[in-house]
Amino acid sequence: MRVTSKGQVTIPRDLRELVGIEPNSEVVFTVENGKLTLAPKANRHSDAERTRLAALMQALDALEGTGDQTIDADALMTMTRDR
Repeated sequence: MRVTSKGQVTIPRDLRELVGIEPNSEVVFTVENGKLTLAPKANRHSDAERTRLAALMQALDALEGTGDQTIDADALMTMTRDR
């Protein structure tokens, strides 16, 4: 990727979408261990999403290892379809 004489670069669309950088949104630059990082500026919408994701991950962690490993996929499908 080439930097223009004005210090500008184009962030590829796939990367923008991956991290949630939308047109006209604000971003934050930081330097960590000699590396320049770019991230979307936090807003209350993304904070709420992070909170929801953390709650989901906590619930999934609580469920880890609770399933019956002896049930095969066909038996599980039969159990869930015949409710």
